[in-house]
Amino acid sequence: MSGLLDNRRWLRRGGAAIVMLGAVTAQAEDSDEKKSESQGGFRELDTKYIFGSFTRGSSTGEEGERAFEPDTVANFGKRGGRYAATQTEAEFEYTPNQFVQLEFGPTISYFDVRGVPSLDDRNMGSINGVVATIRSLLIERNRSPFAVTLSIEPEWRSLDETSGVGVSNYELEAKIEADAELIKNRLFLGVNLLYEPETTSVNAMPAVWNTETTIGVSSALAFQVIPNVVVGADLWYLRHYDGLAFNSFTGDAVYLGPTFFWQISPKVLVSASWEAQVGGHEVSIASPFDLTDFSRQRARLLLEFEF
Repeated sequence: MSGLLDNRRWLRRGGAAIVMLGAVTAQAEDSDEKKSESQGGFRELDTKYIFGSFTRGSSTGEEGERAFEPDTVANFGKRGGRYAATQTEAEFEYTPNQFVQLEFGPTISYFDVRGVPSLDDRNMGSINGVVATIRSLLIERNRSPFAVTLSIEPEWRSLDETSGVGVSNYELEAKIEADAELIKNRLFLGVNLLYEPETTSVNAMPAVWNTETTIGVSSALAFQVIPNVVVGADLWYLRHYDGLAFNSFTGDAVYLGPTFFWQISPKVLVSASWEAQVGGHEVSIASPFDLTDFSRQRARLLLEFEF
């Protein structure tokens, strides 16, 4: 009996020692983490939005993640008059597994057009359609120096995205989204390839369908200046064609501008871009830039609330 009591005493003492050791270890790890952050330590970030949203990174998130994302694109400036048009995608995002990400939701548009050649004056806002996105991770970063994701985004609109005229518009945006980590957790390079065909019919009888295609390539740099805050620059080259098979080239545009990303908390982030058309031309027009197919400036603001 005495031996049994001694064994129980030693078990209690050993258990208490293990608990104390665990507490000390946890405190040491927490202290090391705070020390690392105070010395400028930088944690790993999902790359999807660090390039400011026009160019997107390859990250698809963690399995089971759910989020609400209001994503607003604004276009400003045509060849004359006053022009502003915005479209907000109010999307629900779900990641069923680490290789696939799904997004869907309604779109809301606003138009402020006055004195623009070939466009009717308009000041209005309306629910405009629905959009969905399927993203599939093709190449993981741990198996390659870069990661690649394929993004397919079908969309239907009831208002023309440029003029606000009532239409039936079907668009399919296909993107290859790739990124590489140039400096561990600090400097990132992003590259996107874009193919975007669409067909539009004005709400009239008989229905006449007009088709067009936009293709493009982008390159972006993003630098984590302080933990969870990233700044950078985004460069896009876009070409517009009438027809789905590049039938007739109508113009091109080069956009350049700064980007910003802030991981406000583990479940909240903001990503923003502003770009100006710095090059390009429109067929049959001597003036610089293509301000028929594209706008003079464009901006994007995205918020993400994970739940």
